[in-house]
Amino acid sequence: MSDASVNRFASKQIAFHEIPVIDVAALVDGSDIAGVARQIGDACEQVGFFYVKNHGVPSELVKRMYAATEELFNLPDEAKANIRVEKSGPTARGYISPSAENADPNKTTDLKEAFDYGAKQETVSPFFGPNLMPEELPEFEPTCDEYYAAMRTLAGKLVSAFAISLGLEPEYFERMQTNPITIQRLLHYPPQDLNSDGNAIGIGAHTDKGVLTILSQDSVGGLQVQNKDGEWITAPPIDDAFVINIGDLVQKMTNGKYSSTVHRVVNASGAERYSVAFFIDLDYDALVETVPTCVDDEHPADPAPYTCGKYKNDWFVKVYPHLKNGMEFTASHS
Repeated sequence: MSDASVNRFASKQIAFHEIPVIDVAALVDGSDIAGVARQIGDACEQVGFFYVKNHGVPSELVKRMYAATEELFNLPDEAKANIRVEKSGPTARGYISPSAENADPNKTTDLKEAFDYGAKQETVSPFFGPNLMPEELPEFEPTCDEYYAAMRTLAGKLVSAFAISLGLEPEYFERMQTNPITIQRLLHYPPQDLNSDGNAIGIGAHTDKGVLTILSQDSVGGLQVQNKDGEWITAPPIDDAFVINIGDLVQKMTNGKYSSTVHRVVNASGAERYSVAFFIDLDYDALVETVPTCVDDEHPADPAPYTCGKYKNDWFVKVYPHLKNGMEFTASHS
């Protein structure tokens, strides 16, 4: 499976110059699901990114999540070493130090540090298992769990809107997300040295690999999205709004109708930047294939479907050295 098969721009994407803002109150309360779904569909087709406001997630919870995020990244290096991602084995969760993971490794080195967690499970298998949590911060885990639950609820409503916008049953994608691969990622971006050679960047140019990303960014800013003409468009912070973007799996399943759009972070503010991203994919064994409403004579179904787990395996083995050293990174999930 080549990157070109999933990272191409959708044919209808435009040379946008701003990211649309969608009020999703009528989606959240159910009063006009179809109307909001149409707006979301247009944004997915033309841009691949959009903001959502009136999403129902309490601002107080978001503030607590940011406080916990800053506390985590302010821990001493020894404490972070105790929760390094390598210690989680195939679950692939924990602390990731600067430059340990690079989004565009052939061109740039990432300055970010990150911490990944997800739904807790006792059995360890690829992308599933217990979370590594800092013992020094007793309130960290419950805050993470509460925020994760809120993101999971919002993601369900957005994924349902995706399906409706494509002329599918509202539950079409949700049926493939009974036990989905998810990552809740906390991120810290130090200020970027603008006088450097440009090879070090907050996070390099990339597309997201899954179905949906819900991003909360602080007031510092730095997110940039690339349009069809290759121009970098700023996605500034908006109070009480999340940035939503679709990933490569949706682009593949929609036959390129919806765009998985390249983006990066450049923290030129001189201040520390924090963000919190929620990524949701499909179930491990879910088949990634073209949805029926995105097939016609000119756009035949993609002839090379694959499982979500296989796709994620292939990607993660490239990224994390501890998964390359003799570890059998395969599994089956019911």
